[in-house]
Amino acid sequence: MLATFYPNAYKFLANAQAALETNEAANNLILGLTLRVNHYLPLAQHPPYFATITDNDELILAAIMTPPRPMVLYTKLSDWREALELLMQEVARRQWPISGVTGPPPLSEAFAAAWASLNGITYRVQIRNRLYELRQVNSIPVTPGRLRLATTADLELIAQWTFAFQTEALQRGDMAEAYEVARYKISEQELYLWEDGQPVCMAGQSRPTPNGICISLVYTAPEWRRRGYATACVAGLSQLLLDSGRKFCVLFTDLANPTSNHIYQTIGYKPIGDFTEYVFDVEPLP
Repeated sequence: MLATFYPNAYKFLANAQAALETNEAANNLILGLTLRVNHYLPLAQHPPYFATITDNDELILAAIMTPPRPMVLYTKLSDWREALELLMQEVARRQWPISGVTGPPPLSEAFAAAWASLNGITYRVQIRNRLYELRQVNSIPVTPGRLRLATTADLELIAQWTFAFQTEALQRGDMAEAYEVARYKISEQELYLWEDGQPVCMAGQSRPTPNGICISLVYTAPEWRRRGYATACVAGLSQLLLDSGRKFCVLFTDLANPTSNHIYQTIGYKPIGDFTEYVFDVEPLP
């Protein structure tokens, strides 16, 4: 087996993109992140990391990391343990600043346990996600209001909602980061609001891949929940993206939130995989 480390997203994609695109929807996270880094590299605050493990030119394992976010792992094989051990040894030797890891549960859990043991640290589950794919929007009950593109006039509200989303869904929140995300999403025309007299819900788009795109940042203010606004907002945005030429949409949900999982399946999203994110409780040892 051969471990290869890449100085940039372009060279990683040259070797891994074709394999990742064989299951484009399931690989939206690792593929979409890498494509974004390749396109927006000047905006990166920290240098990204890219690696592959191959055997006779076949991609066995791929890993990317955009600090301070967790490392993302990919494999399509059931026999990945030897490749994972090689990856762990090599990223340790290169001193990747790993704060966490995410990927299919057996893969991410195995890396987390081995990395924690190697470095004398502890690890814990941060979030368990389910990945859904949609290719056709179901008919849903009519909900009052309309979908509209967010503008700079919405910045303050969107920043507050982004912070609330990060706190609720991701168990981490930073107001300065929330404003940065809001400004970026608005400037890139990636964020939409459901408006019923006033904004009541938001949803965004992210990580476009050649044929698909991810729905993210779905948030309804507490006082407007249980009225169908999130369903209408996500359904409306999903249809808009399909109408624009996307063949499919994907989204991640927290498995601990049965309401959101039910909502998305009602719209037409179908589960295609699970991801578990682990975090390490102290910085990896040098």
